[in-house]
Amino acid sequence: MPRQRHLKLTEVLEEIDMSRAAFYRMRARGKGPKLFKLPNGQLRVRRSDLDAWLSLCEEPAHH
Repeated sequence: MPRQRHLKLTEVLEEIDMSRAAFYRMRARGKGPKLFKLPNGQLRVRRSDLDAWLSLCEEPAHH
């Protein structure tokens, strides 16, 4: 089984097309994907956590 990918915050921001400031505002409101902090202070997001969060953002198709 391959090791799970951990994304840098810059990679996450690029993927979801959001500025760092907007991302932090969203996080302050209790939204956004789960983050974890490395011992050096850098933030990472597990690929699976980002995918799960994105699926929660999906809106059902309207007919």
